[in-house]
Amino acid sequence: MNSFWRTCRQKHWLSRNLSRPRVRKCRLWSLISLLALVMASSTLTIALASNNQVAAQYAPVATSSTNPWQYASFPVENFQQYTSGFGPRRAPTAGASTFHNGLDLAAPLGSYIRNWWHGTVVEMSDHTGCGTMVRIQSGPWQHTYCHLMGGVEVHQGQRYLVDRQGGIVLQQGQQVVAGMRIGRVGMTGRTTGPHLHWELRHNGVLVDPALVLQAMYGGAT
Repeated sequence: MNSFWRTCRQKHWLSRNLSRPRVRKCRLWSLISLLALVMASSTLTIALASNNQVAAQYAPVATSSTNPWQYASFPVENFQQYTSGFGPRRAPTAGASTFHNGLDLAAPLGSYIRNWWHGTVVEMSDHTGCGTMVRIQSGPWQHTYCHLMGGVEVHQGQRYLVDRQGGIVLQQGQQVVAGMRIGRVGMTGRTTGPHLHWELRHNGVLVDPALVLQAMYGGAT
């Protein structure tokens, strides 16, 4: 953890697109790295090994053999750019919050969204400013994906996120592995263009997704 702290202090890229004091971000980055070590040693390896067919189809490429985040997945295909970072901002649409709870990743309409970490689908909706949304629980982490294509349907008392054109059917309560396609970039809810709004919480506390991506890719983001 001290090595992460020293690296963070020496590099200035952490401050880009982030609004809080640099020292606090370095400490949070170090904490995220420590939490990753705990997660990497728990359920992910077991989940990938439990179903060889699913693992072969969806297991993401490891970013580094020594990186504790090596099996986490970047959340969107055909990524173009980050359009809105975490933290205070000018509201892009009427009624939007001035504090942005996540990270916006622009991609062409219809690009597939991939699950960040193995977990369970715990919530889905299509009637808020988040548009068509799916929320996944991975131990103490909760990750939310907004503005997806398709909508929520109920069949025999079970809730499903359905995007027929994209071939996506996701059931609430379903287990999903890292890298699995769970939706497509859309424009549902309050949005000014096609993008994924990606939100992370650890034990209920919001975490800047940019810090997690920087830990995953060693600052390459």
